[in-house]
Amino acid sequence: MPSEKSQVGSVWTRPRKGRDQPALTREHIVAEAVALLDAEGMEALTMRQLGARLNAGATSLYRHVANRDELIELVVDEVYGEIAVPAITEPAEWRTATAQFAGNMRAMILRHPWMAVTLSQVGLSHLGPNVSRMTDRMIALFQAGGFAPDEVGDALSALSAYVAGGSASEAAWLTTLARAGQTEAEMIAALRPAVEQAAADFPRLTADFAAEDWTGDPAETRARKFAYGLDRILDGLDPRRRA
Repeated sequence: MPSEKSQVGSVWTRPRKGRDQPALTREHIVAEAVALLDAEGMEALTMRQLGARLNAGATSLYRHVANRDELIELVVDEVYGEIAVPAITEPAEWRTATAQFAGNMRAMILRHPWMAVTLSQVGLSHLGPNVSRMTDRMIALFQAGGFAPDEVGDALSALSAYVAGGSASEAAWLTTLARAGQTEAEMIAALRPAVEQAAADFPRLTADFAAEDWTGDPAETRARKFAYGLDRILDGLDPRRRA
């Protein structure tokens, strides 16, 4: 049996501590942690503040979660459980189903903007049950779509990297807006003079900014840019499928 020192530091690699007490369960702790993160962001997530929201001392939380890092692993796996992965019956349905999954993943990250700073720090999140279930369904989707078994993993990685990276940037922007107490349109209008001044000495950059629609709905613009990038990713993956 491996020694305690040799064990990997993750909530998913150690036995669950003790029995849940009726008044406080791991599931209750995780749900309240997600609510705290949604309301106040990652900086607000401390064991003491979470304990106060639960009317419990930090010591009570440590019966269920060893430390803050484990708590973050748990909340990340929890929100990944919100992502639906469509099933298909015909290979021709692969592209539509994959685009739907990508939209579901983006929507989850934008619902929980704190994920922007969490995705790169979360540790062994891929060991969680919700992430494992989602990945298993994505493998089934890509296999049903006609990808060779030895290419499924790389194809999934390429898609996930685009969706997570682009969505995390959007989430970070939304977090900036929330902290500033401004709407997206207000922030863009306030930034426009500085953007134009910064680009003044660069004619190609100036022309690019001039081509942007500064008066349209910013949320629609972000969605359009996401869809454009996603289509190009799928354009590249589609020919890799077997007939």
